[in-house]
Parts: sequence; C-alpha cells; structure tokens
Amino acid sequence: MTELIITEKPQAALKIATALGDSKPIKQTKGKSVYYEITRKKKKIIVGCAVGHLYGLAEKVKTKWGTYPIFEIEWKPKYEIDKNAKYTKSYVTLLKQLGKEATEFTVATDYDLEGAVIGHNVITETLKKKDAKRMKFSTLTKDELEKSYEEASKHLEFPMINAGEARHYLDWFYGINITSALSTSVNVATGRFKILSSGRVQSPTLKIIVDKEKEIKSFIPKTYWEIYLDGLHKKSQIIAKHKDDKIFDEKKKDLVMKNIKGQKAFVKELKETKKIQNPPTPFDLTTLQIEAYRFLKINPKDVAKIAQDLYISGLISYPRTSSQKLPKSIGYEKILKGLARNPPYKKEATELLNKKTLKPTEGKKSDPAHPAIYPTGEKGSLSGRNAKLYDLIVHRFLAVFGEPAKRLTVSAQIDVNKEIFTLVGTTTIEPGWHNLYGKYAKFKEVELPKMKEGDEIKVTKIYNEEKETQPPARYSQASIVKTMEKYNLGTKATRASILETLYDRGYIEGDQIQATELGIRIIETLKKYSPDMIDVKLTASFEKEMDKIQEGKEKKEVIIERAKKVLTEILKKFKINEQKIGEELTAATQETENKMRELGDCQECGKGKLIIISSKKTRKRFVACNAYPECKTTYGLPQQGLLKKEKEPCKHDGFPQIKVITKGKRPWILCLNPKCPGREDWKSSKPAYKFPTTDQAEKKKVSKK
Repeated sequence: MTELIITEKPQAALKIATALGDSKPIKQTKGKSVYYEITRKKKKIIVGCAVGHLYGLAEKVKTKWGTYPIFEIEWKPKYEIDKNAKYTKSYVTLLKQLGKEATEFTVATDYDLEGAVIGHNVITETLKKKDAKRMKFSTLTKDELEKSYEEASKHLEFPMINAGEARHYLDWFYGINITSALSTSVNVATGRFKILSSGRVQSPTLKIIVDKEKEIKSFIPKTYWEIYLDGLHKKSQIIAKHKDDKIFDEKKKDLVMKNIKGQKAFVKELKETKKIQNPPTPFDLTTLQIEAYRFLKINPKDVAKIAQDLYISGLISYPRTSSQKLPKSIGYEKILKGLARNPPYKKEATELLNKKTLKPTEGKKSDPAHPAIYPTGEKGSLSGRNAKLYDLIVHRFLAVFGEPAKRLTVSAQIDVNKEIFTLVGTTTIEPGWHNLYGKYAKFKEVELPKMKEGDEIKVTKIYNEEKETQPPARYSQASIVKTMEKYNLGTKATRASILETLYDRGYIEGDQIQATELGIRIIETLKKYSPDMIDVKLTASFEKEMDKIQEGKEKKEVIIERAKKVLTEILKKFKINEQKIGEELTAATQETENKMRELGDCQECGKGKLIIISSKKTRKRFVACNAYPECKTTYGLPQQGLLKKEKEPCKHDGFPQIKVITKGKRPWILCLNPKCPGREDWKSSKPAYKFPTTDQAEKKKVSKK
C-alpha cells in the first residue's frame, strides 16, 4: 500500500517528508522535478508537489481577439496557456506517474482558497480522482504536521474548493472581458492595437485612488492663524497654544493679539488624566502589512512574500490569515520557551514565562482556517528584510501577552487677560506591554514642568503664524490595502498584488500613491459610459456571496451565473459607446506613454527632453533628445528587460537613470552617461555587461519619432 501526499511547493514537500518519515527522506529527481520517499510505521509514502498553480482557466475554444463577452472556459494545464509556465509540465507529468503507483491520496497544500483549488486540480485533472484525504495545518513544524497527518479528514473541503473556484471564474470573466472591451474600443476608434488591463477588483480600487486624487486637485486652501505663547515657568521653558487652535477670522486673530499685548499670564487650571493602553491585537496579514510598511518601509506585496518564506522555513504560522485570535492549542508556553533560547528574545520571553497565566489580547476578526500570525519558536538563520520582518512578528506576539500600559496626560490652561492658552504633555508611567514590543512601541513623551494653579508664567514672546489648510493626504501602500479591506475589495492574499498591477499598468505611481493621467481618464471614461465596471459596492457584494459559498450557504453555480448576467449587461452598455470610449482612452494613453518615455532634461543642449525611442523597423531601443535635429544626442539602452525611469538622477553626474528589470534577476540601475564617473564601480558589479551604444542608422531615425 502506497500513499501519495501532494504539497503546494517543493520546500513544503521536504518539510512534510522530514516530519512524517521514520528516518531521513530519500530525495528523488526526474528531470527538474523532485519528490521524496519515506516510510512511516512500515507504510510507504511518496511526498510529491506542485509549484503553485499547475492549472489555469482558459477558453474551451479560442475566439477572435476583440470578442466579448466570453464565458465558455475550462481548467487547462498552465504550460498550455502561459509560455512562462513551461516549467510546470514536468511536475504534472511526474504527479501522473506517481499517482499510478499510489492507492491512497492526501492533499497537504496550504489550507486556504488557493491551496484548496491547487490540491483539487491535481486530484481531479492530473490524477483523475474525485476525492482525497485532507491535511490541515497552520505551521510546518514537526509536531503539528504529525498531528495533521494523523487527524487528516477523509474528504476534501469542497465548500472551500467551490469558493476558490468561483473566485477564479469571476476574476477570469471580469479580467479578460473588461480588458478585451477596453482594448477593442481603442482599436475601433483608431485602428491601433493597445492592451488596457482591468479587472473585477482592480477597477474599483483604482476608482478609490482616483477619487482621492480628484479631491486633492479640487481642494481650495483656506488661510488661518495659530497663536502661540512662549514663556518660562520658573526655569522651565514652555510653548502654549491658543485654545481656538485654528482661527479663520483675521479680525478675531487681531482682537486676541490686542487683548493679550503686554498682559501677564497665570496658570488657571490643571487637569490630570490617566489612560489605560491595552496591548495590541495579534497580527493578521493586513495589520502586518501596515505595521511593516510603517516601521520597516517594506511594501505590502513584499511583506506577503517574505512572510510566506518565513512560513515555509517553519519560523512562523501561515501568514495569509484574517484572524486576530490565538487559541490555546498553539501552545503559548512551548513557543515562549523556544523564543527564550534565542538570545534577542530571551529576556522578554522569560518574563512572560514567569507570569501566573498567559492570556493574549485578541481582536474581533477571525478566520475559519487559521489563527493569527505567530512565531513557532524554532530557530533559523535570517538576514536582511527577512530578519527584520521576523523580529517585528516576534515582538508583536510577545506584546499581546503583556500588561496594559498606563499613560498620564497633564493639561494646563494659561490665562492671559481671559484669553486661554493650553499646554498638554503626556508621559508613560507604567510601560507594561511597551517593553515587550520594544522599538515598535513608539510614543511621544512630553513632560510638563511641575505647576500649580495661580503660578505666574513669564511671557517671553506671543506671536501668530499664518498657515493654510492642507489637502487630504494621498494613500500610502499600507493605507490603500487597509481601505480595500474596509470596502471588502479582494482578499487578504490578493490586495497587494492588485496594487502592484495598477503600478505596472501605469495607472498609479509613487509611494504616496498618485493616480496618473491615464488612471484618471480611464475612471472618468468608465464613470461616464459604464459606471457598473467601477462600482465598489457591486464588487463587494460578490465578495460576500463567495464567502457564503465557503460557509456552505450558497452554491458556486448560482454566483457564477449571476456574475455572467451582470457582466453581460455591463458589456452590452459598453458596446453601445465603444467608439466614444476608445477615442477618450486613446488620448489618455498617448499622453501617459509620452510621459513614461520622458527621462528628463538633455544634459548636452539644455533645451530638449531625453526620451526612450523604440524602432519598429530594427526593433532596437535607445534614448534621444527630442530637440533633434538641433541636438543629435543619443544614448544606448539594454535591449532586454523592462525599463523604468528612476526618480533620482545619478549622484555622480546628474544624468537621468533607468532601472532595468529582467525576469529571474535582480533589478539594476543604469546611468545614461557612458562616461559617468561612477561607471567603474558599477561595471565591477556587472563585469559581463557591455555598455550600450547607438549606431548612425538609428540616430538618423530620431527625427521621425
């Protein structure tokens, strides 16, 4: 009797094989694919793996580009529908071979929607089976994996599978059909072929960002004044502010200044307020992304990736969770003992182990599949951003078991001829959980001098400052993810990648997210002609419906049919206005492309702009000055990889720089100047790279661009 266990990735396969085997697993390779053989209680077990999704949705019969809507789709091997997924073919072939040897089948992919779909696809599409056993675990530790194997359910989690498949279907329907509609509209209007991407969650998210951008652009600043008092209480310097804070009436400001001129100041009233500050709640993925961006400046997409690496390494629990709860079953004491063996956390972990009871502070959010994110207590070798994110996760876990902190706020009212100025200071009097959260517990400490009512304040200066109200702040990468969660757009696992897509398509830019002209114009056009495409509430309603599928309260087929009906109506209205939409989008596309091609001022002539030129005839690309023929300056470019303009000029010579992104390699920065003073240092890190040049034939074509 042989059992085949299917995991999601090769690293997980090794972890599971090591945990379950009576002895060291035997690694087997076939081509580029790997699997492991183990024996457990005299039973032969093969641990095979996928490499993420081995299957994707595609049309049953290929239709002509520009045809929409398309709903006739099916699961197909990814290597058949994506040229970048050719590597998956060997894993599909291997799993088929291993399946012939096995008599029992167990799915041990990640216990979430994506993992459920991956495992189900392997069982049904590759192995041609209808069901299998299911392991459920939140960490890749030996104890939990053994328990998960022994307590594996006899059947797959079909409500989770159905919810995951419904999401894939809806994302495909919206992504392909709306992208096709947008791109076709440009082609109809101009005869030009241009891909304009959009999607079910992507468009409503872009609308939120565009709405913020329009709010900022339409903002009209208002002038106001703030009045301050600088003085001395005995030998202590103080700065107090008029109680009215922002004074928008200039006459009122002048009257206050007149009333207080030359007058004495006295402490009128003192008030002390103690505030209990409870420990933070455990991390779910969204709060981890927010805190990591705040403290470590790691963007949400990278946080998710690094957290997944830490999980695969067995150092933290499964990260793609929405839970803020830590059940006793995870073993608080065992984890803390493990952390206590790690020098950086020994003191704090030992302190918690000495408590009579360990009770975590928990949040409201829960997840039926996984608890909140927590460290396993196992040791590992980490560096760079992985080490930083792990440190944040550990300190958060420690902090949730801490005692409440106490903060004291002292406020003083200072009377200057009946004009009241206020002075406020807050200090921590009992740090509690602050000590456990360490450097991540950042609170401003302002201590007021010891005062009593009636004390005189020696006035050194009273002055006013003229200011203007500021527009609302733009979204950061962390705050937009939080906003998406608020409006129920996407899932904890997809929000960061949706944001990344908006960047890649040129719809948004900057760390403080700004909608580009193209992004704004797309939303304005769709709002005019097809508002349902960007309807936040409509998208959120589908998210709720898919949650019902997972809860067993709704059928997958019902939701899919409703989505087809809604999308058909949306596209029918779109088709009527296709020509007008295409004309408006074309203008926005060209403006954005021109802006993205522009790198900066020409260093040679000082008049023109340097732009990226792509020759259709020779299929070469280079940089040239748009002041041609007066300026014939050109610079070569790498012919491979994605090019992105760098914001900052070269520190050595002030020339524009380009980031070169090549798949499978680390991005690198190129200064356009072939005589850059820093070139030797740069070349030493890329010795095989030949600095690009342009030939005379290409230079002659610049005038035509």
